[in-house]
Amino acid sequence: MIFSILRRNFTCSFSTNLWSLEKSRVPFSHSVSVLYFSTSGERKSVNNPVIYELLLNKYNLSPALSSHVVSVLTQSKPLEECDSVLSFFKEIGFTKSQLERTLKYLPKLLSSNLEKIIKPKIKIFQDMGFSNKGIADIISNDPNILYTSLNDKLIPRLNLLRVLLRSAKGVAMVLRKAQWMLSGDFEKNMLPNVELLKSCGVSMEQISTICCHTPRLFLSNPEVVRKYVDQVDELGVNRSSKVFVYAVAVVGSMPNGKWEQKLQAFRDILHCSEDDILRVVRHTPQVFTVSEDKMRKVKEFLLGTRKYTTSCIIEWPRSLMHSIEQRYKPRIEVLEVLESRHLIETWPLLSSLCRMPDHTFYKKYVNPHLKDLGEVYLAHRARSKKRGVELQ
Repeated sequence: MIFSILRRNFTCSFSTNLWSLEKSRVPFSHSVSVLYFSTSGERKSVNNPVIYELLLNKYNLSPALSSHVVSVLTQSKPLEECDSVLSFFKEIGFTKSQLERTLKYLPKLLSSNLEKIIKPKIKIFQDMGFSNKGIADIISNDPNILYTSLNDKLIPRLNLLRVLLRSAKGVAMVLRKAQWMLSGDFEKNMLPNVELLKSCGVSMEQISTICCHTPRLFLSNPEVVRKYVDQVDELGVNRSSKVFVYAVAVVGSMPNGKWEQKLQAFRDILHCSEDDILRVVRHTPQVFTVSEDKMRKVKEFLLGTRKYTTSCIIEWPRSLMHSIEQRYKPRIEVLEVLESRHLIETWPLLSSLCRMPDHTFYKKYVNPHLKDLGEVYLAHRARSKKRGVELQ
């Protein structure tokens, strides 16, 4: 299997145990005393006024953050070394806000050895094809990555994620939303979970997609994930179905009774029968990620048109996932004008209204009636341009 081969290759590449647990890792979430610093820029004195002035004047950090950083530095560093660290981060693309976030959570980084601690970790990301922007996003979200063991942790885990997610861009996207992922136990959790899903008939392409959207599932306890799989089996979702893995991910995102609460919301808001709910689970499990508040608002809006009913929504549950402001409202406004002027006899089915791309809707309902639509057309076009949609 690809993971077994990858694991053997890692073992051959490095002399140390690439998959050993990191027994002493500084947690990313610091205590309140570390994270907190005064919002006041006034201080009678600072531990290192030279470094304070460097942060404040050359790098334009706030007085509060500058004071916080120098107050927690455990050792004095020459001005030139601190400047080199900050300058390096700026050179590789860190924005001011990213630099502030990094120093706020890990002020000791300022006194770290640039050549031995920081640059080797950054170079690994660069060598693996990560863009400077991607590196800045990842590191500023979890600066502790720079203190991760290079050979025992960082290299093998980045390699595994790149194989699983198929590109450095995919890894960067996941790490932006789940910066804690590199600190997870890949050997104990991720690899067994991937193998479990593969044994259920889930393709690597689907696993990659789900990992991008629900990374936490893959670092959950494998026994817990197996329970999610069993629960989805009990709901009657066919393992050969393309939605099987989505159902597992959705169920896994709602532990501690939240899944039953979501099912009850479908019963209460949409008056779904048990058969209706099972049909939705088996065909469109992603719909269960929609909040109860949005369910109510979409239902009220669609029923307010007097063209669609609750039955229409149950028949096409994906309708709950679309935006009222960006998808429904502009289209409904166009259709109402056309109907009031007897330019259309029937409205599109709800499924068509939802699925139809903007350019298709424009071609069918807007372009033939530009003079009649007037300001409604202009508003529709403005909304489309704002979303980057070309209407021709």
